[in-house]
Amino acid sequence: MIRIGQFHSLPIVKHTSVGVYLDADSLGEVLLPRRYVLKQWQVGDKVRVFLYSDKEDRPIATTETPKACVGEFAYLEAVAITEVGAFLDWGLKKDVLVPFSEQHKPMVEGDSYLVYLYLGKLDGRITATSKIDKLIDDEKPSSYNPLEPVELIIANSTDLGLKAIINHSHWGVLYNNELNERLSFGQSIMGYIKYVRPDGRIDLSLQTGQQSRDKNTQKIISYLYREKGFAAVHDKSDPELIFKLFSMSKSAFKKAIGGLYKQRIISIDQEGIRLLEQSVEKVSRDKPNSHKVASDKAANNSAAPSEKAETKTKAKTKTSKAKDKPVRKIKLMPAPKPAPESASWRELEVTFEPLELYKILKFEGLSSSGAEAKAAVGSGQVLVNGEVETRKRKKIVDGDTIQFEQELMRIKLIKEAK
Repeated sequence: MIRIGQFHSLPIVKHTSVGVYLDADSLGEVLLPRRYVLKQWQVGDKVRVFLYSDKEDRPIATTETPKACVGEFAYLEAVAITEVGAFLDWGLKKDVLVPFSEQHKPMVEGDSYLVYLYLGKLDGRITATSKIDKLIDDEKPSSYNPLEPVELIIANSTDLGLKAIINHSHWGVLYNNELNERLSFGQSIMGYIKYVRPDGRIDLSLQTGQQSRDKNTQKIISYLYREKGFAAVHDKSDPELIFKLFSMSKSAFKKAIGGLYKQRIISIDQEGIRLLEQSVEKVSRDKPNSHKVASDKAANNSAAPSEKAETKTKAKTKTSKAKDKPVRKIKLMPAPKPAPESASWRELEVTFEPLELYKILKFEGLSSSGAEAKAAVGSGQVLVNGEVETRKRKKIVDGDTIQFEQELMRIKLIKEAK
């Protein structure tokens, strides 16, 4: 069903001097103004557009991308206060209205607010409300699974941590011990389902357990390389010092150095932690994350005499089965290799720029959701202009190249018909 406030791919039915008309089924023929029309478009071609209402409340189409669709939350700036309410900038030429009756508190021009977009029951207009608490039911059933990636919007704070909106439909909580980075109100971020409680309430994490541990070990090793292999901190150090150096909790730090110690990558003594250089291949200081873990045999040979003795003593107390049990290696995701010069690049035609990187992956069908696209970028699996790009909202412009898995794209800006 064709709906106002959503994206649709609609066929062109005729060209006119003011633009092209699209077949919007029950909404009739909808105008796409001339400034968005490409010269090569023909009758019958399908165009992906967003539908909203013009000043006369008539359905109209645009190829621009709003900051949110109907049924979604967004953090928007108030650009004008009028006698009917506040108007917010949501990325289109026509601003969206928040009536006074839908304002949680009186809005002020220049401030930003977390709002939900909906269609008015009487006039069918796209409208916003900042009374978000009434829109999400804490007891609403969900089908989320542990470790499932989800899209989060930070909504407000509590004594326990931060409340976040999950996939525009459920509440979840990021507890304080999960917060190793500063998050701001209204911020969109990718996270994971940690636990769905029997009462339906949802605990969240910014990373899966394994991803968090791997990221923490990378941080510690990178720091040790920068500091010539030594850090004056250990498992008995003050939590504030640990957080200052590594931006992680003491608990996460202890787990990380424990794993590194078991693999004979570091030693731990009263002075701090030391990198056993022969247990990890040397890398350039400019690329501290490209190291590889050497074999256990080489690692054991590089240990200090006191550590060898300790290891030998512990080994005598274990069974042969325990001796043979392999030590889990740190899981490092290899960065993709740049495509060769002879590779064939597909031109991705766009009508405006810049575009956010993760949205290109999402709208081109290279990921099933925005959360999945952000995860792909954040994990270093996307190359922009031949370099690994981890900024999910990286601005992509004409001439940029994007490489993801087997897909090679070059952005081409198409000038609109005058």
